[in-house]
Amino acid sequence: METWKELLDNQVLISSVIGWTVAQVLKTLIDFAMNRSFHVERLTGSGGMPSSHSSTVCALATSAGLCYGVGSFEFAVSFVMAMVVMYDAIGVRRETGKQAKLLNWIMSSDPLKLKLNELNAEFFQETLKECVGHTPLQVAAGAVLGIGIALIANMCYM
Repeated sequence: METWKELLDNQVLISSVIGWTVAQVLKTLIDFAMNRSFHVERLTGSGGMPSSHSSTVCALATSAGLCYGVGSFEFAVSFVMAMVVMYDAIGVRRETGKQAKLLNWIMSSDPLKLKLNELNAEFFQETLKECVGHTPLQVAAGAVLGIGIALIANMCYM
């Protein structure tokens, strides 16, 4: 029972978890509003608006800064991690999604698909996931969301 109390009293952890959860729910609602259909994978999947990765790490860094000070080891580690995660979301993972979209389009053409399937039928059975990265706006929205959640959580923990 003491462990649960310690977990719930951990402002940094709670802010981060709430940051991820709120971003995922918002992402699902925005996807539903734009596509007029509910996709359950949006609740846990990556990509989309707002970035739950950015929301999580910005809530983490902001909470660490508020709890331990911006000169602390905890803030330094979480800030650097936030920068790496957001850079990766805009760069590498976004490019991966673009490549997946192109490869899925290539695989949808029958003549080429037949030749590629001769090479390795098992490898080409599934389409690649296209929504894995973020636009700069999606990352910025996630960052603002995470910072806001951390500030609200800080007021609640006072």
